[in-house]
Formats: sequence, structure tokens, C-alpha cells
Amino acid sequence: MPLVTARRTGLVDQVIEQLRAAVASGEWAIGQRIPNETALVESLGVGRNTVREAVRALAHAGILEVRQGDGTYVRATSEVSGALRRLCCTEWRDVLQVRRALEVEGARGAALRRTDEDLAELRDVLARRDAALAGTTDDFARADAEFHLAVMRCSHNATLIELYRGLMEAITASVATSYEATMHAVDHSALLEHIAAGDVEQAGRAAAAIIDSVLGDLLC
Repeated sequence: MPLVTARRTGLVDQVIEQLRAAVASGEWAIGQRIPNETALVESLGVGRNTVREAVRALAHAGILEVRQGDGTYVRATSEVSGALRRLCCTEWRDVLQVRRALEVEGARGAALRRTDEDLAELRDVLARRDAALAGTTDDFARADAEFHLAVMRCSHNATLIELYRGLMEAITASVATSYEATMHAVDHSALLEHIAAGDVEQAGRAAAAIIDSVLGDLLC
């Protein structure tokens, strides 16, 4: 999404919205360095102070991170995600417990509301997850987390999806930390089939069983 020249009224608010949209749309991905101040001034047709104020506001919201001498990076996709990233702990058991709560509700919602297009995407993502078993730990962790995020998307619950997105970094790290246990966790295809069948209760149980299997393996 190309940036457009801002109008001359409410410049800071307009720039904030344009920068936020670039992040939310995925044009600027999490971890990516955004264009420097000079480039933004030229693209937006506003002054440096306007750009600085907008960047400062988004950094305060947790969406951007200013690294002195290095640049400005995308930290989160929204204010909600930014707040969650600040609050998120690094204790893997805590992360898994939060994952369990979200994923059970996400799976139940997915069984209720998934569309045929959702199911096609979910099958594709699961195939990529399974293929990633032959790759590196990091590759598998990202693929596994993406599958669970895809389940959240099938729920069509915007709040639940945003909460899960806000925890994606911690979730991916938890998968990497529990790599061996996650590899041997309950078959994820069972979760997909319960969602496809519209079986709310079984979908919730399957989602819980996946996390419980990992927790049980790690606690042994």
C-alpha cells in the first residue's frame, strides 16, 4: 500500500493512520525496519517534526520501536498486540497455559464459523507445518504457530485473533523451546477434521489435548 501525501489538516493524526495502516496490512512486517525519516518526509509531503511526532506516538503505543543509531522497527501490528507483548512473560509453562485457553476457544469458534475457504487454507497450512518437520527447529516453530493462528482466523472472532497475534512471538518461542514434545504431540489433523465436521466439543477437546500433551511430556 503506497503512502499518500497527507492533507494539511490534522497532519500528525493522518500520518499516524497511514503508518498504522502500513503495519496492519503487512506491508511493514513485524521486525522490519521502516523507511527512514527522510524517506517518510518525502513520501508523505510533511515536515520532519510531523513525522517524528507520529513515530513517537506509535512507539508509545507499542507498534513501533525506535532504536537509537539503528532505525525504527515494527514491534506489533496494533496497540492491543503492543500491550500484550509488553506484558507477556517468558516462562514457558505460563505461555502454554495462556495458549491452551485461547486455542480451545479458537477451535470451538472455528468449528462453528469456518467457511469452505477457511478449511482449504487450514489444510494448506497444516501441510506446510508437517513438511517443516524435516526442517530446522525455527522453521518448524514458525509453521506450527502459523497453523494455530490459522485456526484462530477460522473462528472469525476479531478480538481472539488479535489477542493471539499479540502473543505470536512468545508462542513461536514456546514451540521452539518444546520442540521435541511438540513434534510428538497429538495429531493436529484430528483438530482440523473436528473443525471441518463442525463438532464444537470435540474441536475444543482436540485443541486442549495438543497443549496438554506438550505439557505432560515436558513435566515428565
